[in-house]
Amino acid sequence: MKIRVVSSKEEINTLSPNEEIVHLAFRPSNTDIFSLIMKCPQVKALHIPSSYKRTISNSAKMYLKMQGIELLEGDVWGHRKDINEYSEVSQNVYDRIKQYRMDGMQEDDIADKMVRETRLSPDFISFLIKSN
Repeated sequence: MKIRVVSSKEEINTLSPNEEIVHLAFRPSNTDIFSLIMKCPQVKALHIPSSYKRTISNSAKMYLKMQGIELLEGDVWGHRKDINEYSEVSQNVYDRIKQYRMDGMQEDDIADKMVRETRLSPDFISFLIKSN
């Protein structure tokens, strides 16, 4: 799964309409969130650092919920935007989730284990488990 990394408000206009997950590396305003949703109608989740998530207004959270868009907390560790505008979740993560499911583990246990094994946030791991 590819995560489109957006470093500034100005980059919102450069997004492709078919983006599904967008990481906002800046503190978004309500207008920024609305613009992003209008530009990318297929977006399923917004991924933002925890310090920024706490500053998202309740009206923006309600709007995202009404649109069926998840607000995920986390960072894209070690990603270099100057090399690639996308951060990618390794196929190994999906394979591990699938293996744990086949082993009969519950989703909560899988999430706990994957958070320890990867540097991905609990929100994001839970989203990956639900979407696959």
